[in-house]
Amino acid sequence: MAVLIGVASAFVALILTKLIYFFTNLFYYQHLSTADTSPADNHLHLLAIFIPVIGGLIVGLIARYGSEKIRGHGIPEALEAILIGRSRMEPRVAVLKPLSSALAIGTGGPFGAEGPIIMTGGAFGSLFAQSFHMSAAERKTLLVAGAAGGMAAIFAAPVASVLLAVELLLFEWKPRSFIPVASAAAVAAALRVPLMGAGPVFLTTPHDAMNLRALVGALILGLLVGFASGLITRLVYACEDAFEKVPIHWMWWPAIGGIVIGVGGLFYPRALGVGYDVIRDLLNGRIVGMFLLGLLVTKAVIWAVSLGSGHSGGVLAPLLIMGGCLGALAAPLFPSGDAGLWATLAMGAMMAGTMGAPFTAIAFLVEATHDVNLLPGLLIAAFTADAVTVLLMKRSILTEKIARRGTHVTREYIVNPLHLVRVGEVMERDVPTVPAALPIDGLFERLAEEDPVLARRQEWPVVDENEHLVGLVTRGDLVRALDREDGDHWSIKDLGSRKLIITHDDELLEDATAKMIEHDIGRLPVVDRKDPTRLVGLLGRAGVMAVWLHATREEQTRDSGWLSGGFQRLRGGLATRLRRRRKSHGGK
Repeated sequence: MAVLIGVASAFVALILTKLIYFFTNLFYYQHLSTADTSPADNHLHLLAIFIPVIGGLIVGLIARYGSEKIRGHGIPEALEAILIGRSRMEPRVAVLKPLSSALAIGTGGPFGAEGPIIMTGGAFGSLFAQSFHMSAAERKTLLVAGAAGGMAAIFAAPVASVLLAVELLLFEWKPRSFIPVASAAAVAAALRVPLMGAGPVFLTTPHDAMNLRALVGALILGLLVGFASGLITRLVYACEDAFEKVPIHWMWWPAIGGIVIGVGGLFYPRALGVGYDVIRDLLNGRIVGMFLLGLLVTKAVIWAVSLGSGHSGGVLAPLLIMGGCLGALAAPLFPSGDAGLWATLAMGAMMAGTMGAPFTAIAFLVEATHDVNLLPGLLIAAFTADAVTVLLMKRSILTEKIARRGTHVTREYIVNPLHLVRVGEVMERDVPTVPAALPIDGLFERLAEEDPVLARRQEWPVVDENEHLVGLVTRGDLVRALDREDGDHWSIKDLGSRKLIITHDDELLEDATAKMIEHDIGRLPVVDRKDPTRLVGLLGRAGVMAVWLHATREEQTRDSGWLSGGFQRLRGGLATRLRRRRKSHGGK
């Protein structure tokens, strides 16, 4: 199934690309063509201001009367479908998203194509999965396979596409999802060659291996870009908050954003559109001087305003342009390397910091440029920028939007401790039992006598004369027996549960906990796998919570090291001397 979705994703990527070129030619050059064209070369002069306004108006109408889900980046919408929509997408999204995004980009919108293709490819994957009898987890895998396949076809970057799926969409690293997603990405990347040409999409002249001074420069650049990515994210959501206060319907907001795009494009036409040609020039050091600063500011402003207005487009290409401009501007500050080198490193850092996907950023820049010698520098710059944004912001630009709608998204993947522990490690052993033939009054008498073994318990396994497990009695069962008139004549075997939900000592605690939740019970008898009537223990809520408590303590409790004692003695000595000096100076 994933292979078929990979094939479909490659053709979807081709259609989206051709649609972007078609609308660019139509609106800026007034002729019908799907040739690769940049809006920066138009000769409309002041009339060019109105092109993005027209595009924004059409996108607003599509969102209002088609589907509101076409608004935004694309990746947050895919995340939302996975997290709260059980990986179900509507058919109209698969049609309207590429159409609206192509219109937005083709009329000058400063967006990338990766967000729309992720949303569109994911929609096709979800629709395909909905045609079959599948679980939500399986639908999620095929949705993400479509998203990764589309990105792999657009950028000729299958490895980065799979890493993006893992870091931002799957929320797991399991063979059941990783292998299908990788299959779809590989197929889509292979089909890209006959459909759109071979990669890399941003071919550059390879740089020499980076020396120590250059790696230190990559660290400094990563810090700089990390702060810049935090500012850019805040700018986007500040614009979104500002549009929320505009006293007109949101359908008109993209047209208002189009005015800002048109004015910005009048001064810096190269800030318009998807900007792949600008990225190539930055990577090869062909854009220099103060033009970089103007391009950076213009791109940041029109991109933030247009995204805040609810326009339809992606974030990756704009981030690469802004990061590249920042790196090229900072190039004279570093002792070695050309502007293209620092632009490349800054692109990776900006992508890693803003999207919260450092591995994706590293793999993407290597695949897109084929400049393998930059790997150490990309590693340092990307993870430094990511570290800065982790400290500055709770969420990335992609997850903040979902969080504002009330859905929590973590940026960390952790292993469930219940998946690492078996029932036998935490179950209660030597559990006291009660005979099945014992009258209920007999049990009440033993409890009234405050039998220390029985009185503190909430439940008691019931065994027959051969010590075989036949049921389970709880305090709730005893209370219900008191309410019955004939309850005094019952024995324990008449009272307890006989259809027991059981577990085994070699079963994972995660599976046993799932049984407790599914059947709404607080304890499970643990029986011998070979003899289900032989009781070997009892698993209760306390055992499950103990595992979580242990995992929390492992995170928070620090053990003293061999240097700790020396530091403690030094600190104590300094504190004692300080107190003595205060006393000798009258407490001052």
